Amino acid sequence: MSKAKAPGAAEFAALVEKLSEILLARGWRMATAESCTGGWIAKCCTDQAGSSAWFDRGFVSYSDQAKQELLGVESGTLHGHGAVSKAVALQMAEGARKRAGVEAAVAVTGIAGPGGGSPEKPVGTVWFAWATGSNSQAKRLHFDGDRDAVRRQTVQQALMGMIERL
Repeated sequence: MSKAKAPGAAEFAALVEKLSEILLARGWRMATAESCTGGWIAKCCTDQAGSSAWFDRGFVSYSDQAKQELLGVESGTLHGHGAVSKAVALQMAEGARKRAGVEAAVAVTGIAGPGGGSPEKPVGTVWFAWATGSNSQAKRLHFDGDRDAVRRQTVQQALMGMIERL
């Protein structure tokens, strides 16, 4: 995927259409918890007319403090694992699902660049988590490209991952 052209509005709209069909068929609602995408996943969801039938809310938790206050991410988890980690992504997704009172949530936390990376967590590293019902799963991916490309690929993967898990 990293060599392909970064996805755009048409690709996002097609994914949201599919996601909305699945959620509506189940009678489920979803929320997002976003760090590196800054609300872009929620924006894509709410670009679809009628999304209020299945989309509840988006949490933009860019800072560690916001992750704690909005989503209930534990301070010890942030200090022990770092904001870009499996443990934080899972707590973000679970926190969004519980605090919104919805059946499904997706969370993303990553390093979009151009700075902020390290040898252990280079620019382009993103942790995803999906919480559906009582099941939570996380996945780490690495994307190439500039800040915009990393963020676009993150939005695409977040939506695709939710579809796959529903």
